[in-house]
Amino acid sequence: MVNPLAAMLRRPLERRRRARLLELVGPDAIREESFVSLGGIDQWVTIRGRDRSNPILLVLHGGPGSPYTPFNSWLGDWEREFTVVQWDQRGGGRTFIRADERAPDLSLDRLVADGLELSESLVARFGRRVLVLGSSVGSLIGAIMAKRRPELFTAFIAANVLAPDPEHEGFRLVYERADRRRDRRALQRIGPDSTRWSPEESLRFSKIALRASVGAPDMVYDLMLPALMYDPELSMSDIRAFDRGMTVSLHALQPEYESFDFDGLGYDYAVPVVIVQGAADLLSPPSVARRHFQRVQAPRKRFVEIEGAGHLVEFADRSRFLAELRTTDRVGQAFG
Repeated sequence: MVNPLAAMLRRPLERRRRARLLELVGPDAIREESFVSLGGIDQWVTIRGRDRSNPILLVLHGGPGSPYTPFNSWLGDWEREFTVVQWDQRGGGRTFIRADERAPDLSLDRLVADGLELSESLVARFGRRVLVLGSSVGSLIGAIMAKRRPELFTAFIAANVLAPDPEHEGFRLVYERADRRRDRRALQRIGPDSTRWSPEESLRFSKIALRASVGAPDMVYDLMLPALMYDPELSMSDIRAFDRGMTVSLHALQPEYESFDFDGLGYDYAVPVVIVQGAADLLSPPSVARRHFQRVQAPRKRFVEIEGAGHLVEFADRSRFLAELRTTDRVGQAFG
């Protein structure tokens, strides 16, 4: 677990090391980091890979409003086999900063429209369909995108899937495993029905769930904190702005995704679907994800549970996740 004070002390050295990891050389390499107009505003997009002829992987981050672009220096192995596209969504990261720390028209439907516009541009530019990976709240955005415009995608991967839980099993699991008395009292106060939670209560539950998760890297202190602190292109002011973007996005989006009508969306997909979960994830429990998976109808589908990983399974075990990306891409290409 990375201590914030230790991270500050290590920051200069680690930023230099990450800058070297971000280098991409060679005649076929691609490294683009720029603002792209999506939905009428400038949004930050990075496109990285060792060979631009590789399959296109579009990553949809979670949070909400928590960009995964700071993880780019962690993804060297992915970039050998894929052209990895990361996007700071409306209300998050550099996009939030560019918009003077505002998030105009922020809604799930607006994020879906932005994501489809980006996907269309990638297909037009590279001449091939996109493998889309949606993580946490991004899994809902990716699901809607895949259902609305399946012709743009080879397959859909949902990691740390946001899934319906009408029986409140996730709440029960967290309550049973919370070992601090004050955490249990807080859970009793907010109650099990997430559709009734305020954004602040939703955030409180997430923090308790992360504390109760054991046997896996801590999502905040082992993954997000070092990714942000050691990113060579982020100032401390940027990192504070990223945090404000998450707060703005949470307040705008939490009422929508907590009460989202999954039945109305439907469970039939025209592309292969894979769900990947960390076995130790209490924020998105595998048992809840598996029930959701059982309802999914797709040309091909697969459920994967990775031991020793929790929330943000894709970064907790990057090698194993890359193997799933590789397999899913083959299935998707063959299906297409």
